[in-house]
Amino acid sequence: MSFEVTPQSIVDVLVIEGSRFGDERGFFTEDYREEDFRKMGIPPFVQMNHSRSTRGVLRGLHYQLPPAAVGKLVRCIRGRILDVAVDLRKGSPSFGQHVMVELDDRSTRFLWVPAGFAHGILILSEEADVHYKQTGYWSPEHERAIRWSCPSLDIPWPKDVEILVSPKDQAAGFLEEAELFS
Repeated sequence: MSFEVTPQSIVDVLVIEGSRFGDERGFFTEDYREEDFRKMGIPPFVQMNHSRSTRGVLRGLHYQLPPAAVGKLVRCIRGRILDVAVDLRKGSPSFGQHVMVELDDRSTRFLWVPAGFAHGILILSEEADVHYKQTGYWSPEHERAIRWSCPSLDIPWPKDVEILVSPKDQAAGFLEEAELFS
């Protein structure tokens, strides 16, 4: 099997799609093949997470500072989500810009969010399950967040979805106040 890679508007952010083989019994897809991902420049993964949320839940925009910065490979395995990556690398030509990709359970699409980016998901379906692999472990002392509604990010969240965030995410500061990557 092989993976189709689609570079996004920000360098290093990728949409990766695998092959799906289906018949009357269901389907089979290969989600991960280390040698193929290594050739794409994606480091190995050390942690896999699963979140379940209901419509309107927005998780993010989260990131971890060095030395615990992590890349994430995100896939929606049930339902439909908007997945957002925001470039936080100082000096990057795309600093403060974002990529927004819809992921759902009908496709084999992943979004690769490299270290140096904030990441967030918004649930569009009544419920959604999201799996994501990380290149590093969760580190609470390095974890940071930027408020999802930061005006300078200008992320076009859908107007027809009532957004629900955790108190921690609602208290997050704006990009201008954030600790960033060098």
